[in-house]
Amino acid sequence: MNVLVFDIETVPDLDGGRRLHGLDGLADGDVAKALFHLRAQETGGSEFLRLHLHRIVAVSAVQRRGEELEVLSLGEPDSPERELVQAFFDLIERDTPTLVSWNGSGFDLPVLHYRALLHGVSAPRYWDTGEDEREFKWNNYLSRYHSRHTDLMDVLAGYQPRANAPLDEIASLLGFPGKHGMDGAQVWERFLAGDVQGIRGYCETDVLNTYLVWLRFELMRGHLLIAEYEAELTRLREYLNAGDKPHFDAFLAAWPAD
Repeated sequence: MNVLVFDIETVPDLDGGRRLHGLDGLADGDVAKALFHLRAQETGGSEFLRLHLHRIVAVSAVQRRGEELEVLSLGEPDSPERELVQAFFDLIERDTPTLVSWNGSGFDLPVLHYRALLHGVSAPRYWDTGEDEREFKWNNYLSRYHSRHTDLMDVLAGYQPRANAPLDEIASLLGFPGKHGMDGAQVWERFLAGDVQGIRGYCETDVLNTYLVWLRFELMRGHLLIAEYEAELTRLREYLNAGDKPHFDAFLAAWPAD
């Protein structure tokens, strides 16, 4: 098994907003308000910024490789964005994992593309579609219907946007904890308060939910037998119990054993 389940958390790109909208001289908070206001005018109400104006502040993952299992956030809380983005693509360069996400095709990966472009991040293996390795022509990270990146939301909805479902609800329906501690709408507020560590912990619980849904998906399509599936759940519980992190403890408390 060689899988990287990933998620990102973002805040407004204030420098980019200043550059694009001529907002030099405004304080950070005022730039953010201006960006939200401009976006609400553009959409008729939604303040959710276009993806090229998101700055990444956390990249978290569940890495399952061979007999290893790890839940991690890349870099440190004070790492510059470029370091986080490069670290993500470096994992792909090193391990060529199957990427697993929830709405990664619609949000996480496009944001990572734009930020990699901005920072000059190198990611040749990720962008390979067969030029360097022949098998990537038939199964690469970029093609929607290939499995080297599995966007669970997209696949489970049959690639029909009207059938998309929130991760929180699917995880909860399956008996997993779902959203825990905060939600995406609170990330900017927590960032302003200096709680990057809390954002990283929240991001880690999101990838835990995605990983658990992915394990059920693997069971459903016959890639895991029931005994193997249950062994993976046990392995994850043991890992979280040994982790000695408050958000792991809270996650376990919301995920009672059957």
